[in-house]
Amino acid sequence: MRRRKFLEWAALSSFLGFSNKSWATSPSLGQEECKKWEKPLVISTWNHGMDANAAAWELLSKGGKALDAVEKGVMVTESDPTNRSVGIGGTPDRDGHVTLDACIMNEEGDCGSVAFLEDIENPIAVARMVMEKTPHVMLAGKGAQLFALQNGFERKDLLIPETKAAWEKWKKTSNYETPVNIENHDTIGMIALDQAGDFSGACTTSGLAYKMHGRVGDSPIIGASLFVDNEVGAACATGVGEMVIRIVGSHLIVELMRQGYSPEKACKKAIERIMAKHKSVEGQQVGFLAIDRKGRHGGYSIYNGFNYALRTPERNEMVETKYMKKW
Repeated sequence: MRRRKFLEWAALSSFLGFSNKSWATSPSLGQEECKKWEKPLVISTWNHGMDANAAAWELLSKGGKALDAVEKGVMVTESDPTNRSVGIGGTPDRDGHVTLDACIMNEEGDCGSVAFLEDIENPIAVARMVMEKTPHVMLAGKGAQLFALQNGFERKDLLIPETKAAWEKWKKTSNYETPVNIENHDTIGMIALDQAGDFSGACTTSGLAYKMHGRVGDSPIIGASLFVDNEVGAACATGVGEMVIRIVGSHLIVELMRQGYSPEKACKKAIERIMAKHKSVEGQQVGFLAIDRKGRHGGYSIYNGFNYALRTPERNEMVETKYMKKW
């Protein structure tokens, strides 16, 4: 009897030991592991992410939800007329139209987006309204604009004098070729982890400078520019959208993190996939960012020069990512 009791106790102890180990390393982390997290946490693409992060941090630092934070954060960039890649002041297409794309996604997997939207300063807010007020994920063009106007958004001319002058100069010498270079990064992507341990993300852009009228990139496409899985983490993209779409980049990164890759290594694998799937990436930049369930964060890009803004309880800084090629 004593031997049988001992064996039962040993088996139970072994089971509990195994369970505790699994619990500490699974997406639902144990209490001790949670103490190591940098929460809340927000990261966003490029230098303009510093101001965007500051707005997001106002909410996150007070216990606010990641969804509200990422929306308010990227709206700062959308409403900045000195920025040439997002919202008002964004560079127009080759026909002189400023057309905007945006998407947003929360911890429940709910998402909304708008594509080819004109005359509305904050497309990310319209995307959130699509998510919360319609049965759809995406609205585009005139339909997206009508939906925005019907829900209280005001029509606004987004082609400001500075961008109009640059467009008119471009028309004289461009032969209608769309430039792609290190300056043409065209997006702000933001992902956040709040104090409750929930993720959300947002992405917004005016697209490639002087693109063909009607062109839509990756920014409004869930899974390409942005993906959130609350059990694993979140990822976002910036750069040449066509390349990101072809590998469904952000979803790929989240799935790699599910398999155990760190955020940086998952982003690197996605860049390697892009380079393997394209005959040439010459002069074309793509960068990815990611956060995993442990609060780890990182990024990777095709070319040097990609950086991201980081805000945590201890840090507020720009971080340079690793890269495959040098300009």
